Amino acid sequence: MKKIVLIGGSGTIGSILREGFTSEFDVVNLDLEVNNRNQNECKVDATKYDELVRSIPKVADVLVNLLSKPQTDNLVDVAEMDKLVDVFLKASYHIFQAAIDLGIPKVVVASSNHVTDYYEEDGDSTLGREITVNDYPYSVGLYGTLKLAIENVGFAFHNKHNLSVINLRIGSVKQNEETEIYEDLDRLKHTWLSEIDTVNLFRKAINSDVKFGTYYGVSDNQGKPWDNDKAKRELGFESVWSAEDVIEEGD
Repeated sequence: MKKIVLIGGSGTIGSILREGFTSEFDVVNLDLEVNNRNQNECKVDATKYDELVRSIPKVADVLVNLLSKPQTDNLVDVAEMDKLVDVFLKASYHIFQAAIDLGIPKVVVASSNHVTDYYEEDGDSTLGREITVNDYPYSVGLYGTLKLAIENVGFAFHNKHNLSVINLRIGSVKQNEETEIYEDLDRLKHTWLSEIDTVNLFRKAINSDVKFGTYYGVSDNQGKPWDNDKAKRELGFESVWSAEDVIEEGD
């Protein structure tokens, strides 16, 4: 059974993965917010490299970068910028370096659709077609810019150390999908990544033989703004529960 380390695993995606991976992987959660400190859950500040390295099990097979911070504005003041850089860039660099120092062969990165949010408006692509990973990644704010920087740092580690890095540009994930999809239905009905599809996407990334790749993670919603064909083709991802399924079940 593979040992998977979720760094920042107490958030929405981490909670979904911990539940979805229960019978398949040995999962460890490292986060600033943990309920219990035990062998499978530990309080860790990933911006502190020595603390992070000490906390990662030496027999880990994959590190999953789920670091997050609530976003409010596209551009922020200098003080907030410093915080975002610490969480998304500094700590992410630490994760890549820890993988090298500990001999862990793969890092899966929860990137974001905001890497290309210049091309998306209210859940619709402004390109007249679905946005692909080949479209130049213009972002309208610091969050998307930092996520792109993480992807590029990962490529540098892959190029120098042959580290396997899988970037997943995640759509909209909500833990209570039966109710939360209605909070912004006009957008979410296009950008949704359902819970079961989230687990499936990360599972495929963890088990894949791909050495480096970047993919959009979105369910097969009608009018989705991003192209997920590459994830299907290279990772074997299958979307089995779309926004339409959630809405139909709730009616």
